[in-house]
Amino acid sequence: MAATIRFCLLVSLFASITLTTTVQAHVFDVTKYGGSPNSDITQAFLKAFADACASPIAAFVVIPDGTYQIGVVNVKGPCKAPVEIQLQGILKAPVNTPGDAWFTFGYIDHFSITGCGTFDGMGSAIYGKSKSKTVNIRFNYITNGKVEGITSKDSKQFHINVLGCKNLIFCKMTIIAPADSPNTDGIHIGRSSDIQVLDTKIATGDDCISIGDGLQHLTVERVTCGPGHGISVGSLGRYPNEAPVQGIWVRQCTFKGTDNGVRIKSWPDMEPCEVSDVHFDDITMDNVCNPIIIDQVYCPSNECKSKKGPSKVTIRDVSFKNIKGTVRGDDAIMISCSPAHPCANLCMSNIDLTSPTGKAKATCLNVKPIITGTMNPAGC
Repeated sequence: MAATIRFCLLVSLFASITLTTTVQAHVFDVTKYGGSPNSDITQAFLKAFADACASPIAAFVVIPDGTYQIGVVNVKGPCKAPVEIQLQGILKAPVNTPGDAWFTFGYIDHFSITGCGTFDGMGSAIYGKSKSKTVNIRFNYITNGKVEGITSKDSKQFHINVLGCKNLIFCKMTIIAPADSPNTDGIHIGRSSDIQVLDTKIATGDDCISIGDGLQHLTVERVTCGPGHGISVGSLGRYPNEAPVQGIWVRQCTFKGTDNGVRIKSWPDMEPCEVSDVHFDDITMDNVCNPIIIDQVYCPSNECKSKKGPSKVTIRDVSFKNIKGTVRGDDAIMISCSPAHPCANLCMSNIDLTSPTGKAKATCLNVKPIITGTMNPAGC
């Protein structure tokens, strides 16, 4: 039966209001499939989603307010019409979640997740005790999608992994995990195109947003990052046949207490790849270590100690503009390009970064940046 529904959308990072939206659609409420708060709703959700996916008109899968346990979910399209999951409650993962993902949504056109609810990965129960590769949510080959208003909390590894998607928007989200939680990247995106991350707060133990190979056309705007490791392109050049990264725009973002700010990183002496058309503009740094960094000798935990040659990754057409704020330490700008493939057409404009010591410095290796406007600190 067609139904009229009312749903709540989070409309800012710090407050929410209730909007009334009238749509004609089929509604599939998990409580009508036997689901109830404080119980396991895995089967109820899977049945509701299956019916929604088979609906000939737009369908809503509704999870009302309340706290629910739910196991591993892996659902795939194609669906007959647009499907939206409206999450108002709190979903809790098993403490020992098997596999590489808690939720996986794949091969669906016009798919959305909205609401004021939370995906709680229960990573707090294992941090520092055991390692897990379980991502909170995987989006595989989703087209024309939107994720709005929800919270991802305490994932056991990446919060959100995006692969093979096109025209997917993340907005007004909150992604949180402790600063010392391992590998809890906020959103990792690879081999996708036309992705947007907007008006979102990310505080994790790793990169707020990490960009893998094959990403074409990403826009990140009005994101607050911290704690975490900043927004990173890469690491790249570690594996064979990595696809180029092109068309990255990061604008009007704020970094608070992060270990890095805006970063491009590649491995030394391993595999070739190409990064181009990457732009960081109107960025505020608040007590940030390494606010601006290109690191082409990236080698965490000394994993590439046998590699002596330069990075084979080429970087060109990159700009850092209108970046201001404070540095934790003295390294405000560290550009270390590959001597085999020096960075080409790197532009820096209106940079103003200061440190409490008054000794903020800029270092540029294997590159001759094009500098306009203010350049503080000088050195490149």
